[in-house]
Amino acid sequence: MAGYDVDLFVIGAGSGGVRASRIAAGYGARVMVAEEHRIGGTCVIRGCVPKKLYVYASRYAAEFDEAAGFGWDVPEPRFDFGKLKAAKDREIVRLEGAYRANLERSGAQAIASRAVIEDPHTVRLLSDGRRITAERILVAVGAHPFVPEAMKGCDVIETSNDIFEWESLPKSVVIAGGGYIAVEFACLLARLGSDVTLVLRADKVLRGFDEDLRDALMAQLPFSGVRVITQAEIASIDGRIGNLAVNLTNDQSIACERVVYATGRVPNTAGLGLEAAGVELDVAGAIRVDRHSQSSTPSIFAVGDVTNRVNLTPVAIREGHAFADTVFGGRPTEVDHALVPSAVFTTPEIGSVGLTEAQARARCEITLFKTSFRQIKATLSGSQERTFMKIIVDKATDRVLGVHIMGEGAGEMIQCVGIAVRMGATKRDFDMTMAVHPTSAEELVTLRSPWEPPAGA
Repeated sequence: MAGYDVDLFVIGAGSGGVRASRIAAGYGARVMVAEEHRIGGTCVIRGCVPKKLYVYASRYAAEFDEAAGFGWDVPEPRFDFGKLKAAKDREIVRLEGAYRANLERSGAQAIASRAVIEDPHTVRLLSDGRRITAERILVAVGAHPFVPEAMKGCDVIETSNDIFEWESLPKSVVIAGGGYIAVEFACLLARLGSDVTLVLRADKVLRGFDEDLRDALMAQLPFSGVRVITQAEIASIDGRIGNLAVNLTNDQSIACERVVYATGRVPNTAGLGLEAAGVELDVAGAIRVDRHSQSSTPSIFAVGDVTNRVNLTPVAIREGHAFADTVFGGRPTEVDHALVPSAVFTTPEIGSVGLTEAQARARCEITLFKTSFRQIKATLSGSQERTFMKIIVDKATDRVLGVHIMGEGAGEMIQCVGIAVRMGATKRDFDMTMAVHPTSAEELVTLRSPWEPPAGA
């Protein structure tokens, strides 16, 4: 627009920022994007993508062991962590190049610099001091892992970001946290060969997930080789990386080579100049936004983890797209943050969509359908991994309120199930759907008898 250098200045070239930039540029907007690290953000560079590659690598250990049950004579396998890291690094470089190419192909201009906001329409590039004026500013800078900086020994603490830079697999690791990042890395590192201890202050992992799902995963973690210590926290750490003593609040001390913290993430709002521009933050330091991702300053918007709504990559992408449609496409679009399918890539993995049992009971009278079994593959492989499925149904309307799965392929299943749940499918719709046999997923459409608690429970 007249009077401004650009129509849109985006701070952060992660998933949300890149999508917003591309769509806005497609509508004819003049777009500039500043990124101080690497294009692609947390998900592509140091999050979802490299983590999933490491998860795949970790599952081969069991595949080799179980192959004998199917008649395969597999020589003693050897794992080379350095080769895995090198292959991962090559793929991340390729993906970063693809993100950059798609961004530039759209017509947006990418700048390698940290940018700070000076007023509602001005940002300053720290790389060269330039000031850029913009009709609108979009903040999409994400979040970073929390580290307890006041703790004794905090200088040796590492995070999920650091794991992807390790050149060798440590013999032993202590991981603090019980959320999805903590349990995912605990499982994959244990399956790759590390001695892993997971320390959490709660009595079980995955706070906020369905209780049955939490219990099911707790029962399976030992089969991945993960030792779990509950109701404890790290009080202090002695030593140096490679030779550490982790002292817990329950008076235990654990010897290990590395300590990883995965107890939450903090929005990257510090030092961005948001307060000076009149942008309100919540108590966690996240940017407060309305249903159209607009902040308290009308010209400044925010999407993704920096807003601390639903901190998942697909949500950030949807928010960025909706922002561009609303502001530059003349198509006001709100993002529905309900019924967001999610997956936890432990082994076995978890897929979940909709309400938990506790949430559903607080809303209406419900009927439960549950099953737990070993997959057909396990009959020959000898695997002790179990699959668990749960469907939560509104008793009055028959509508499916939530589906929760643990087992091989749970992430893939929940993506498809999420469509049905969002469309308002009933339990009868599930029942009338023909099963695909033999699969684990067929259990979702063959569960006929409501679950009843055992007598006396």
